[in-house]
Amino acid sequence: MYRPDQRRSCCPHYTIRLDSSQFKPSRDQRQTVNRFNKYVMGEAYMKEAARLYPKSRDQAKKRDNHFDLVERIHEAEEANLKNPPEAAHKLVVTLEHDDCTDEKFAVYQNYQAVVHKESPDEITKSGFRRFLCDSPLRRETMVTSDGRKRRLGSYHQCYRLDGKLGALYEIALSIEEGYGWWYPGYYIHSCPKMWYKIDYSPQYVLDPVSLTWDPLDRTVLDLLDKKPYVSLSLEKEPASREIEQGSASPAKDTNESDKAEDKGSDSAAYDEDDNNWLFATGMPGIPPISTVADWDMDHIALKISPRAPLYETSDLVSWDEQRVEEYPGMRAGVAELIAAIGPDLMDRVCLDFSRRH
Repeated sequence: MYRPDQRRSCCPHYTIRLDSSQFKPSRDQRQTVNRFNKYVMGEAYMKEAARLYPKSRDQAKKRDNHFDLVERIHEAEEANLKNPPEAAHKLVVTLEHDDCTDEKFAVYQNYQAVVHKESPDEITKSGFRRFLCDSPLRRETMVTSDGRKRRLGSYHQCYRLDGKLGALYEIALSIEEGYGWWYPGYYIHSCPKMWYKIDYSPQYVLDPVSLTWDPLDRTVLDLLDKKPYVSLSLEKEPASREIEQGSASPAKDTNESDKAEDKGSDSAAYDEDDNNWLFATGMPGIPPISTVADWDMDHIALKISPRAPLYETSDLVSWDEQRVEEYPGMRAGVAELIAAIGPDLMDRVCLDFSRRH
């Protein structure tokens, strides 16, 4: 699980998402799809197919006047082309389980070497498997109220395309299967390689403090041009801005009252040297420990061994004797997790202690 600390990071990561149901491809994006389709099919195929399978006047007019992303994005795929004749190229796009294969690893190797300039020694199959394959998410299929089947879990969409067309394929998938939102991964404003992600609209950015979604518009981008850490909820509150500006300086330069305020709890509740404890970091979006202490964490599922039944946290011998402020400790560790993922997921998680690495 990734939970970035935007306040202390040199290159803050921001979660962004696109409302696929409201997505309207730009002129440049439409041209990209059309050019790619023409390349895949080839001029000879297009001329011969137009002769063998002519469109009606209404069909031709509709295609000229209306760009249907889902229809157009699949237009040049092998399964959707009429034969004969033969297309100039073969395009197959598949959604596969997130298995580790030599073919996928070769693509990953090339990407890491070319884009991130990593050496061969730094690019390992175990790293690839850990990063993109070993997901704890269970795969299942959910049938929506309108009868569509929506695949849940971790998958690889396999194609050999550049970032722009790849993104359009993924947006089309989210429209087809009714996911609603397309998440392009974290956005780092100071990284030019990520700027392509904001070419798609309407997009929203997750406020690191209030955890609410705001339009990723010119207002936000202008703020990110001026400073790396941005929270619109803080920008709207002058008093909060002053506090935020003070907390941006190193901890050694702040006074004790600032430390206590950033940590969201009494400084006596833990050792000042426990800088790795989540509640001691001043990380944005993390509720104060006094709030977390009031949550009922007694019924979180525990998996102790692969074949044993599930237990609850309250079944642990020392659970009732511990306090969330006692770090390090089991209750304090569980409190960290729930504070990071949010209490709304508390009844839906299982802590798996059977996996030993």
